[in-house]
Amino acid sequence: MKILTYNVNGIRAAAKKGLAEFLAQNQADVVCFQETKAGQKDLDFGPFADLGFESYWFSAEKKGYSGVAIFTKRKPIEVVIGSGHSSFDFEGRHILLDFGDVAVQSLYAPSGTSGDVRQTIKYEWMEFFFQYQKDLQAKYPKIVFCGDYNICNHPIDIHNPKGNIKNSGFLPEEQAWMTRLISEGPLTDTFRHFYPNAPHHYTWWSQRFPSVREKNLGWRIDYMLSSHALLPNLKSAKILPDAKHSDHCPMELILDFS
Repeated sequence: MKILTYNVNGIRAAAKKGLAEFLAQNQADVVCFQETKAGQKDLDFGPFADLGFESYWFSAEKKGYSGVAIFTKRKPIEVVIGSGHSSFDFEGRHILLDFGDVAVQSLYAPSGTSGDVRQTIKYEWMEFFFQYQKDLQAKYPKIVFCGDYNICNHPIDIHNPKGNIKNSGFLPEEQAWMTRLISEGPLTDTFRHFYPNAPHHYTWWSQRFPSVREKNLGWRIDYMLSSHALLPNLKSAKILPDAKHSDHCPMELILDFS
């Protein structure tokens, strides 16, 4: 089973940049999207349906903002829209599909880069999600939490750790939370499971300076975190930086249930 996660920073814009063609080449079974900025009715789904996908969406109440979706070639046995937390559900941040042998959630954590108010909301989400993922693991022992967490975990995950230590996304409190989430979840950072010490692997590059992606001056803020029950099923995980439909790039996880 091949799963992708991808913050597309607007799925309609990504579609115009060849998203369907990329998915045709990649042949994923399940694709988790974040920051769709749209609903199902806003996208010409024909090219994706032609690839065999069905889609499930959870959009923000605010038009053109946030939102998550999952495209799948496998029929889920259960669909969970939202998290039950009214503030985060208002912003369309969680959707889960259960396929029986594995549950997959697409999540989009709040960003704190626009100021103190949003950083406070981000901290509230972090506190909520820590317990929420435990509750989901209790119900779905084999689960993958795919998405944009808007946090770099370690200095190896960011191009300039010293220069960014006071910036949202790499604040000490955020790093400590990410470490605690993984260790106490308990969860596996699937990319680091296969590449524990590999530097210069990023999933997001600032659009403020067009050359940063060319120079690979990025941040690894997107993750595919799996429950420990899935450890025997992890086959491979990688980042796909050559996909350029967004300021993020996708990640890929392959699970083997044979």
